[in-house]
Amino acid sequence: MTATMRFPYADFHARLEQVASDASLEALGVLPPLLERLLVPPESRAKVMTSLALLLTARKATLQAAFDTTLAADELRRYQKFAKPGKPSAHIVQLRQKQAAARQATSIARQSLIKAATVFVRDAGIDVPERTPLDVFIIDWIGTHVPADDA
Repeated sequence: MTATMRFPYADFHARLEQVASDASLEALGVLPPLLERLLVPPESRAKVMTSLALLLTARKATLQAAFDTTLAADELRRYQKFAKPGKPSAHIVQLRQKQAAARQATSIARQSLIKAATVFVRDAGIDVPERTPLDVFIIDWIGTHVPADDA
């Protein structure tokens, strides 16, 4: 797909990837208290910063895949509305294939988010509540504790 969506944590993610090599907190700017506490111990800081950067990359991929899936479904709906009954046109078939590929990309992105979340939760020592899916918990956690861009 050619369209891209806006990632709300792009600035923080870019700073995190720059800083990950020297593992200093000053370059990240003002952090929420819980995130700052996770990054304070110097012995685990580099590992937590790396796993957080991978987690944000996976979150960005899930958002982009969901955006692409929605875009493909909207396009298919728009053209299918005026399609004649019977055998679908080649264009409709291509749009269905595009939608199927976008759905598959969404599934793969969600799996990578769960893998990255598992690593981050383990490295950071975060306790996930029982009976809460890890992907739902980590998306809420990112929304609460990772500084979003101003816009």
